[in-house]
Amino acid sequence: MTMKNLTDQTFDQMRFERAQKRVRQISGFYKHLIIYIIINSVNLIIQGINLEKGEQFLSFGMFSMAFFWGVGLAIHALSTFGPGLVLGNDWEERKIKEFMDKEKRQGQKWE
Repeated sequence: MTMKNLTDQTFDQMRFERAQKRVRQISGFYKHLIIYIIINSVNLIIQGINLEKGEQFLSFGMFSMAFFWGVGLAIHALSTFGPGLVLGNDWEERKIKEFMDKEKRQGQKWE
């Protein structure tokens, strides 16, 4: 097996592992979003049914759980989708290739 084939296989394996990790991150976010919607909807319905006479539905107390959990969900969204916005989607791959090429060049100097 040539060095180029080994390098190509290594890159393919790394790409596959990164893609697999990315799919798990995105899946985790969407599961979090679905649970957020279901639980907060049920919570709001229960709170709406149990309102005391004269109590308003549109109050901070009624939506506080959804608000604070929403902040956490927004942070989860940024951690899932944000890195590509700042550095670009293939930044990690370019950096890995850059480091591997640099290491390869340094290794050739010693041979």
